[in-house]
Amino acid sequence: MPPRPDRAGSFRYITVVYLIAIAAAWLTWLHVDAHPHWTLLAGLAAATAVTFVAAVHADNGSVFDAWWSVLPPFAALWLTGLSESEGLTPRQVAVQAVVWFWAARLTANWAVGWPGLQHEDWRYVDLKQRWPVPRWVVYLVAVEGVPTFFVWLGCLSLYPALALGDAGFGALDWLALGVGLLAVALELAADEQMRAFAATKQPGDVMDRGLWRLSRHPNYLGEIGFWVSLWLFAVAAAPSVWWVVAGPLAMIALFLGASIPMLDERSAARRPGYADYAGRTPALLPWPRRS
Repeated sequence: MPPRPDRAGSFRYITVVYLIAIAAAWLTWLHVDAHPHWTLLAGLAAATAVTFVAAVHADNGSVFDAWWSVLPPFAALWLTGLSESEGLTPRQVAVQAVVWFWAARLTANWAVGWPGLQHEDWRYVDLKQRWPVPRWVVYLVAVEGVPTFFVWLGCLSLYPALALGDAGFGALDWLALGVGLLAVALELAADEQMRAFAATKQPGDVMDRGLWRLSRHPNYLGEIGFWVSLWLFAVAAAPSVWWVVAGPLAMIALFLGASIPMLDERSAARRPGYADYAGRTPALLPWPRRS
């Protein structure tokens, strides 16, 4: 196992890795001659290859953590360049604003809370303990490969939203903009509330305040809302590509089928009152609480 750098050294390592990953993605997008959806996937895969090598080198799957929010905004820039319009259209400005707001918030939240390479996300540790395969296989498949595929599905909406359709900005665009900004604001508020709770909580305490009183995972609800907003922009630009709804549907399946059950199981095992909280609080949508 390689020596673990301190937090400052970890950030330097991650910065270099991500600069190389962005360059790999961008060069791939510029030189692969295929439909933009497939070229997008190729670029994301190239970036993932860089973070995979770095994760194996550091023996830490958390090298990949920031990939989720760092790569999509650069994909949005590249796809905007495929448009035949002269100058930025109102829709392109709106999509870019939502994507970069989302990316900045999520990356900043990761950076504030990340302790460095001395720590590895508990989900990756659990996977390495459960899977009877070499660690690099866990990194390649579960830690990096599957999330890359899901992000690609989510980003399918970016091509029609940024490169197709006319320059008009209609009611559906306004709805998409509102959903996107509200979704990111929801994530921001939820994470700040959780951060304030974590600073004062006692062992075994359950977060049951603010947004977390209405939903067990309001941050995930905001994340889903962001991907839905991209789909709404896509349909506003080109209604015939409605099928890119596969992106937000995949995100919903990911959170409901994997992320939420894993986190709920861990929380129930560590906090005696969590089962009661989960029994009266919906997982995502803030319906009236059960007594």
